[in-house]
Amino acid sequence: MPHFHLVSLFPEFFASPLDTALMGRARESGLVKFSFHDPRAFSADKRRHVDDRPYGGGPGMVMMGEPVALALRSIERPGRMLLMTPGGRPLNQALARELAAEEDITLICGRYEGLDARLSELFPLEPVSVGEAVLNGGETAALAVIESVARLTPGFMGKEESGEEESFSHGLLEYPHYTRPERLEGLSVPEALLSGDHGRIAAWRRAASLAATLRARPDLLDTAPLTRDDARTLSTLSRERPGRNLSFCLVHYPVLLGEKNSGASSLTNLDIHDIARISRSYAMGPFYAVTPLEDQLRLLEDILRHWTRGPGGENNPDRARALELVRPASSLDEAVAQFAAHAGATPRLIASSAVWPARKRAPAPLTPGQARDWCREGPVMLCLGTAQGLAPEVLERCEGQMRPLRFLGYNHLSVRSAAAILADRILGDYC
Repeated sequence: MPHFHLVSLFPEFFASPLDTALMGRARESGLVKFSFHDPRAFSADKRRHVDDRPYGGGPGMVMMGEPVALALRSIERPGRMLLMTPGGRPLNQALARELAAEEDITLICGRYEGLDARLSELFPLEPVSVGEAVLNGGETAALAVIESVARLTPGFMGKEESGEEESFSHGLLEYPHYTRPERLEGLSVPEALLSGDHGRIAAWRRAASLAATLRARPDLLDTAPLTRDDARTLSTLSRERPGRNLSFCLVHYPVLLGEKNSGASSLTNLDIHDIARISRSYAMGPFYAVTPLEDQLRLLEDILRHWTRGPGGENNPDRARALELVRPASSLDEAVAQFAAHAGATPRLIASSAVWPARKRAPAPLTPGQARDWCREGPVMLCLGTAQGLAPEVLERCEGQMRPLRFLGYNHLSVRSAAAILADRILGDYC
């Protein structure tokens, strides 16, 4: 049974939550134990002060190290010491399972601007975060840790399997639940759940769990245990998802040919193949290749004919599926018009560049997360420069500009390599 040692300036904060519902019954029966350690009781100050101004100046106060250190040393068996902080290891089900195997867990609840940093050198503190929001103190976060760990204690949930079917227990979000009546304000319960067929119900729940995870927490799919059936379900769900609003536009004109000169660059077979394959892999929209040169457009048409309607496609259908996404355009205006007709709205333009910023009058800088948000709102065209980068007249049309991929180091990648990295950073499993 876990014993939680709570180091907090406000032990009364826990009175109601720890005496309510399942937690209260578990505490009463001895399944979980709690002890409280208030640093104020160890303050040498007659007014029991436990905070002081930070060295170096700045706003706020800092929890003093000595009272907290004495409080921690007063715990006979502290076990693992967890410091509640936004910059810590994320609390997830895997960590909850780790902690559930411990007999003693000490939870340190900071206040003010935080604790004196030297405490982390004096004690084996493990920073733990319950989210990226800023809270008034660590008490709320500690409650999240307590509940996630305690409910894994045998006997806590009553019905043991109920704890294993919850969200994250199998690496996925939980499927939605329904109860009586069968119709609620015109909405029906899914027919599969009314069928009485246990196999069909299980299949529906698994598919619903996969769909919920793909929609809200696709990052979990990287580590979730998935079957071949799951993979097929996810493939179908991914194809059906709306919002595949991101398209590449490979610009061969106008691009920089020197520090001040702009012109047209030559199309390359490798770029067309690889960026098309990236676009298909991430379920993106059409891939536009812009060049005003007639011989280059003829070359591109020959490549596409061979791989989509000729012997190349017959021998390699997967490559044909990728090259089907390619759309030739003689200008950026034509590419934008084509994408607008495809998506039903004019796309927002984002520039990519190996230089940061690309020009003094550069578009607004964008992170991959911000670009992803734009894609959720509507169509987005990501302009990839060739030669030495996009010409100023292209940059002036773009609302945003991606930060260079390795802006702190070497950043001279092929455009197809950059396209792959950008696709993954912006879309990842969100495609």
